[in-house]
Amino acid sequence: MCKIDFTKRNILKYVGDFTQMFGVKEYTLSGGRAQGVRAVDVRNGAGLEFTVLPDRCLDIAWLSYKGNNISYISKTGIVSPQYYNETGFNFLRSFFAGFLTTCGLLNVGLPCIDDGETFGQHGRISNTPAENVSSDVVWEKDKPIIKVRGRMREAKFFSENLVLDREITCRVGENKIIIENKVENYGFRKEPLMILFHFNLGYPLLDEDAVFISPTGEVKPANEEAKKGVKDYNLFHKPTPDYKEQVFYHDLKTDSQGNTCAALINERLGLGVVIRFNKGQLSNLTQWKQMGEGEYVLGIEPCNCYVVGRAQAKTEKTIQYIQPGEIKTFRIEVEILEGGEEINKLKDEILGM
Repeated sequence: MCKIDFTKRNILKYVGDFTQMFGVKEYTLSGGRAQGVRAVDVRNGAGLEFTVLPDRCLDIAWLSYKGNNISYISKTGIVSPQYYNETGFNFLRSFFAGFLTTCGLLNVGLPCIDDGETFGQHGRISNTPAENVSSDVVWEKDKPIIKVRGRMREAKFFSENLVLDREITCRVGENKIIIENKVENYGFRKEPLMILFHFNLGYPLLDEDAVFISPTGEVKPANEEAKKGVKDYNLFHKPTPDYKEQVFYHDLKTDSQGNTCAALINERLGLGVVIRFNKGQLSNLTQWKQMGEGEYVLGIEPCNCYVVGRAQAKTEKTIQYIQPGEIKTFRIEVEILEGGEEINKLKDEILGM
């Protein structure tokens, strides 16, 4: 790419239309269970490309950097919300994974029955289409910024009225994605609020040379299977027949402002992805390690809960609530790391927490 200043008039000297270098492209998927799903492709002009799906909670499906895949796409492929079945574990029949699947807002983790209502695995929000969707390149201080916005609502007559506003921002020329989420209780009673950001990393970034790094103060296995692998929670190996998932909870150290992070690093490729968030907003980090054949994925999952389901969270008194009229914000920054210098800088940052 030509090394020019990313200012509007300067770029226009080289191109007839900005999409030659960066921008957004809106379209609709066709065929199979993806039929009709709206999609927005984002290119940042520096090698970062990703696809946002407005009909799936503005979640992110594919993500790559300079031709290297970062995300994981499951065997379901992209699935339209019209096929969603929320009972039991049927969430998995629509779980394309992608780079980001949002879980919540009223249940995260196991399906359960609470106050006479049935909740499926990981809640409904990831299968909720967005309204008021917009995608564009805006100019701030003569610099281009790509923004994708939309609103999802989880509402039921005689029950909850929660609204999730999301804005995804990517500055042209910078390999960062900012995902800002605002949940507002439009209703007149307090509601449980469970939210988990299910980031899914796949091959070739994830392979036997990759390492998970984080400022972990304490790591706890979430189940019996995880106890078998807790000593090697941060290491990976080749796809394994009949592998059973392992889930770990991380109590992360922070800087003085409460900021923390977790990352997957592959030094052989000279690539890494770091996910940053604030522990005051998202108190827990869940790590999902799945090394199965065809199901080869690492989940880095900042959340305000545990993946036990709403009923058990109430029993354990770990559940959070959102009051009538209250707004809660959850800001996440995703950064692509390239080369030893950037990777080592992250390691030093983590050591300093």
